[in-house]
Amino acid sequence: MQIPHFPEANHPLVKSLFHETDNELLTLFQRHPEVGKYFTVIFCRYSPIVYTLIRHSARSPVQADYLFALTWRHIYYELGGLNLTSPQSGEETLTLQNWLINVTAFCINEIQLPPTEAIHYSLQATSPPLWCYVEQALDQFPAVLRLIVLMAQTFHWSETRIAAYLQAEGETITPIEVANFIQEGYRMLEDKLPADIRAIYLGED
Repeated sequence: MQIPHFPEANHPLVKSLFHETDNELLTLFQRHPEVGKYFTVIFCRYSPIVYTLIRHSARSPVQADYLFALTWRHIYYELGGLNLTSPQSGEETLTLQNWLINVTAFCINEIQLPPTEAIHYSLQATSPPLWCYVEQALDQFPAVLRLIVLMAQTFHWSETRIAAYLQAEGETITPIEVANFIQEGYRMLEDKLPADIRAIYLGED
């Protein structure tokens, strides 16, 4: 298994931050949650180490990629509250690299992976930082709208099938309304994604 290459590492927004220290990136990430590039740079810097640790423990390349993405999702949610300095002495008790290695080991041991055939995640299609920010945006959706977008995107269900499913769940909704919801959902998703994440991953100016 080769270490995957992530094209976002070559994006000007990402390259412009390569000189920042780990601590500076962590502080910027915590202070500016509406900006995505700081997490993306941390990801680009440490994805080879994380992937190397994971690929030795996963049974298949598909499982390795999925565990890699789940690990970065876990890292993303933990980073917001991470403090690498001791409150007593003010000295650094742990480097970001050591912390990431510890978190990766935790995920390898604790996350129960589904069988390969049940995994529908593609590392080439969705890089972990994009996945984290899309998921964060979807978390802000009303429940039915989130469900419709997920059924259309993840399961590739037709408007008719989604409408039938929702009707069975007690929602009065037509296939045309489902189509409108899907379009509204995509607009909302773009609106809620950080502008720099849209630039890095979706090629927006």
